[in-house]
Amino acid sequence: MHNPSTPEDSVLACRNLHKSFVQGPEQLTILNDINLDIGRGERISIVGPSGAGKTTLLHMLGGLDTPSQGSVLVRGKDIAQMNDRERSRLRNRELGFVYQFHHLLAEFSALENAAMPLLIAGEKRAQAFAKSIELLERVGLGHRLQHRPAQLSGGERQRVAIARALANSPACVLLDEPTGNLDGDTAASVQALLLELNRELQTSLVIVTHDMQLAHRMDRILTLADGRLQETAA
Repeated sequence: MHNPSTPEDSVLACRNLHKSFVQGPEQLTILNDINLDIGRGERISIVGPSGAGKTTLLHMLGGLDTPSQGSVLVRGKDIAQMNDRERSRLRNRELGFVYQFHHLLAEFSALENAAMPLLIAGEKRAQAFAKSIELLERVGLGHRLQHRPAQLSGGERQRVAIARALANSPACVLLDEPTGNLDGDTAASVQALLLELNRELQTSLVIVTHDMQLAHRMDRILTLADGRLQETAA
């Protein structure tokens, strides 16, 4: 698969990314000189030991955390050069997020949860709902539109979270252990759904996972250890 060499060609890239924390008298380095380019439609998994900084890296790629040094570029634009409003707008338009725990809003229906990014972006309610119904049907939840999260199974909640992440047709979806809280069969169906949507929509995927079976279904496997990212064969 195309592996872009410049940030301008990438949907998401980082350059010389460092992250460190001061802990007592010591400076603790979590990420050390990370460089990465993610092309359109590319699927990447990030693996490594617990505590290696995988979630920290994902948060920086998503503009949810700031690097100590280096830059993150979304479609060639440096997140650090933006003000809070511009950064929030970029995250809403260009990036989707799926977590191990779905983070759905308990008081809202599946449809309202899935439509949330569109409503935040200022889309009219009728259009936002029409788009979200289509997405929920695609993830197999057309019959559960009005159900609240408490009325849905774990797999169904994660499917709503995936529909929500895709609502604004983002360039890239960042996923943190998306199947980590699911049983084996449900995890397998969610994995299959992600791959199918990736093929259909050409949305790039960056998945942090401990599940090596899922990791091997990506185009590239990147291992984060001792602050550095190394590519291994998928």
